Parts: sequence; C-alpha cells; structure tokens
Amino acid sequence: MEKQLINDGKRLDGRGAEDLRPLKIKARVLNGANGSAYVHWGKNKILAGVYGPRECIPKHEASPYTAIIRCRYNMAPFCSLEEHGKSGPSRRSIELSKVIKEVFENVIIAEAYPRTQIDIYIEVLQSDGGTRCAAITAASVALADAGIPIKDLVSAVAVGKVGGEIVLDLSKDEDNFGESDMPVAFSRRNGEILLLQMDGRLTKEEIKKGLSMAQKACFKVSELQAEALRKVYEDRPQEGNALDLSL
Repeated sequence: MEKQLINDGKRLDGRGAEDLRPLKIKARVLNGANGSAYVHWGKNKILAGVYGPRECIPKHEASPYTAIIRCRYNMAPFCSLEEHGKSGPSRRSIELSKVIKEVFENVIIAEAYPRTQIDIYIEVLQSDGGTRCAAITAASVALADAGIPIKDLVSAVAVGKVGGEIVLDLSKDEDNFGESDMPVAFSRRNGEILLLQMDGRLTKEEIKKGLSMAQKACFKVSELQAEALRKVYEDRPQEGNALDLSL
C-alpha cells in the first residue's frame, strides 16, 4: 500500500516543499584530528575527521606530483535499526567512500603536498536519509578546519519527487517511499556541481527545478559552514578537552 507522504501541502514532518530540516554544524570537535566537524541535520548525526597531509603509507602508493586523497564513509552499526545493523564495510559504504573522495579531489589543492596522503574519515552515528549530503557538508568543514588548502567549501543537499511534488532535503521515509532522490553537491564560489546522483525518474523540467532548489539551499548550508569555522576562532576549545558534540 502506497504511503501518503504529503497531506494538505505539508510533508509528514510539517515542512513545505523547499524547507530544510533543522541543521547545526560545529567545527573542531576532535582534539586528535588535524581538522574535524560534527553535523546534526534533522535526525542525522555525522562526525568527520581529517588527518594530514602526512607521510603516504604504503610508500609505493605515494605520488611525486600530488597528495593522495583517501576517504572512509562508515555507518555505525547502531546508526539505524534497519539495513545498517551489521558491522564492517557494506556495498553502500564502499560506494559512498568513493564518490565523496571524488568530490574532494576536485577542490583540494593536492599538488601542494606531493608524496603525502590526506585522510577523510566520516562516521554516521545516526541516520535518517540524506547522510551522504550531511557527510560531504561535515567533511568540507573538517578539511577547512585542518587548514588544508581548498578551492571552496562544498555544500550538499538532496532534492527529489514525493507525492508528485519536487521537494528539498528528503527524510528517510521520503527517500524510501518517494518517486525519486537526487543528491547534489555544489561549490559555492562558482556554482560548479561536484556531485549529482539520481534514483528514480525525473523529467528535464523537474531536474532543472530541483537543481535550482538545491543550489539555493546549499547557499544557506554554506553560510552555516562558514559560521561554524568562524566560531572556532571566537571560542577556542582548551587542549585536552574530551569529544564535545554539544551544539
């Protein structure tokens, strides 16, 4: 039986078509990492840590021309009661590690650090739809926090078709039972699309509308990313603090 996802123009959580879920971002939450960030987006809770540039191990993988970018996206076994209830890498985590790495290979100025590696670790502590977009948003802040030169902050959000309408920032129910889902990542400075994937079908006009909605939303997300980075310098954590995810 089809699930009713929009009633009287409102989504199940009360949002309109172009509303984002509540989003909070905090930078520098891990003392042991060169850069880190925590994103609480709707019910998603994502932690990102960046290490490097550091010696490339194994050495035979080092490039004399550039740093090697590595990314591990992992969904904690307790992040969901459903398909992520098993420990260890899954097909999904391997795929998303790859696509997120490719996003950041486009913005990290890796040629500044030949023969090194830059590691991006992403842990999904709690998931509720849209974790790849929240992960990219968190990792981008963590990279900037690490002081790694990047061409721009990267922001991401999903659009999709639910109940016949194009909507922004799909929840898990909308992702599972909607007609289409299209995660998109943008570079704020020039509007370049750094990630675009799609499940389901959309018409050309629906894609154009969705991209427009996503770009406007990513501008709002990038404002919160920049604010989180500014706050690091206004309120520096003291050395030796434990993990602090308060927002």
